[in-house]
Amino acid sequence: MTTINSTEKRLAQEVLENIRAVDRQAVQDKLANELVDLNKKIIVLDDDPTGVQTVHGISVYTDWSIESIEKGFEEENSMFFLLTNSRGFTAAETEKAHTEIAANIVEVAKKQNKDFIVISRGDSTLRGHYPLETEVLKDTIEKASDIRFDGEVILPFFKEGGRFTVDNIHYVQYEEYLVPAGETEFAKDRTFGYTKSQLGDWVEEKTEGKFTAENATYITLESLRALDIEGITNQLLQVRDFNKVIVNSVDYVDVEIFVLALVNAMKSGKQFMFRSAAALTKVIGGVSDKALLTREELIQEETKHGGLILVGSHVKKTTEQLEVLKTSDFIEFIEFDCHLVLHPDKFQTEIDRVIETTENLIREGKTVTVYTRRERLDLGEGKKEEELKLSVKISDAVTSIVQRLSVRPNYIVAKGGITSSDIGTKGLEVKRATVAGQIKPGIPVWFTGEESKFPGIAYIIFPGNVGAVTTLKETVEILTK
Repeated sequence: MTTINSTEKRLAQEVLENIRAVDRQAVQDKLANELVDLNKKIIVLDDDPTGVQTVHGISVYTDWSIESIEKGFEEENSMFFLLTNSRGFTAAETEKAHTEIAANIVEVAKKQNKDFIVISRGDSTLRGHYPLETEVLKDTIEKASDIRFDGEVILPFFKEGGRFTVDNIHYVQYEEYLVPAGETEFAKDRTFGYTKSQLGDWVEEKTEGKFTAENATYITLESLRALDIEGITNQLLQVRDFNKVIVNSVDYVDVEIFVLALVNAMKSGKQFMFRSAAALTKVIGGVSDKALLTREELIQEETKHGGLILVGSHVKKTTEQLEVLKTSDFIEFIEFDCHLVLHPDKFQTEIDRVIETTENLIREGKTVTVYTRRERLDLGEGKKEEELKLSVKISDAVTSIVQRLSVRPNYIVAKGGITSSDIGTKGLEVKRATVAGQIKPGIPVWFTGEESKFPGIAYIIFPGNVGAVTTLKETVEILTK
């Protein structure tokens, strides 16, 4: 468990029960009418595949070519996702990708004479290439068009993962407690670490003082729950110079009320960039609620083969979930010694061993879990970029398990954002997938396209930082029984 500073944590029940209730149905009815008139294509840039964890019936394109963006614009749906996987990129790779994406979006939008909104969907625990991504998007779009961005909305709320923003502080729920994000293991990420939990301070920290907490606009829970849509709209109308809008949220209704005001402001000509977790995309995209998926919905082509679970994420929650999964008596477990990446010949031999064993077991009808060695590969201080490059080599090796499979598993589960992206795009060779829904809260499922290695297979994208310790085992049990 993460060590929690007892002076900072708050009992979730005490915090969440004391917030004023509102008539959500009335809010939703009003919002549905407003979104019909919005008439903008919503493009979500997803820095790993877990960002579709709140939606269903939505397309995900795994590249950002003109052709893919055109297809997205031509869809009847108001929203589509472009998978960037930028959390696995270096800063230089991220800048290059987002420059290309923004330029291509503007080109297609001009060709089709269609307005658009860009949402940079990032991690709900505040990790990722921020502010680099949204700054590159802003600068590139402004250079290539008449659009001028007034502000940037920061909205990391993600209910399914227990991420709440209260009094401008972003919290991560651990059992019955809300813990400030800056006090969690996520804030100690070697590549994307931070110290601040108050989101204005976090912005100031990440932008190195370029944007200050003092100049941010704060949308409070009090104003949201008072349904002060006019007041919030006026706040948004005052935003300029790309200053930040911090949105407090503890439930979907808070996002819905905020989006009502946001639409008003946009209809008055205001332009915003967005850095958000997955809740905003569901709300602004007008995606309905959907029950969790059943095995009957997921396994569309029964085989006598076993399933495949690949575990790459190294956050503590994943390791705890793996330990619980190991208590299953119907799964074969294979540890992949990824530290051999430092010795190329031994590393290749290890990859071959894992693939051969996996293939044989799946063909025999056994479900297989391949997991990377749990100790983190640590090269020492000042080696962030080198470690990131090695982690890409390890991810490529895990991906090659799927690439080289000659037997179709009954399903595939990938644990961890970068792992699931590489397996989806390189291993399964998906160009376009449809989000079927969620198997558990916050755990999305793709149905792969006809062009993929295993067309129509259920591909379960299990974020590293979502669920209880039992959730991975429960997910696999749904798929297997």
